Amino acid sequence: MPEPQPPSTPAPLFQERLWPAWWVWPLVLGTGAAAFVALAPISIGAGIASGTVVALALAVALLVQSPTITVTAETLRVGRASIERRHIGAVDAHRGEAATYQRGRGLNGTAYLCLRGWIDPVVRIQITDELDATPYWLASTRRPEELSAALGGKAEAATEAPAAQA
Repeated sequence: MPEPQPPSTPAPLFQERLWPAWWVWPLVLGTGAAAFVALAPISIGAGIASGTVVALALAVALLVQSPTITVTAETLRVGRASIERRHIGAVDAHRGEAATYQRGRGLNGTAYLCLRGWIDPVVRIQITDELDATPYWLASTRRPEELSAALGGKAEAATEAPAAQA
């Protein structure tokens, strides 16, 4: 008698973890060093302990708070938000000036954002669900062309911001 197989989860079409950039880690160490310096005049032991605790707490917070973007055949998950793919409309990838425009002047205040300051490119994902007041999602990604293509969008990222309107 064959053993029953556990239900399999569909393989992701795209998956990316938005890890902190390399230059964030010296800042974490510098903050730990500042905590050491603040308490070292009182006690070297207290300075070492506080510097270590602060640096470790920041490192853990950055790692735990790093969101994941996952695209499967049925769903899209960006950080804590999830939506069925049938509710996704146009998908556009942006780099450079176009990404800056999407995060700034072109941003709709009701959009869902999953942005990381250390990741420049973004992907704009239109939401077509009539029951959802969110017009689109804007997510940072290091691989905007791949994410856009996985969602059925353009496989080429825009690099220039739209012309200024008079």
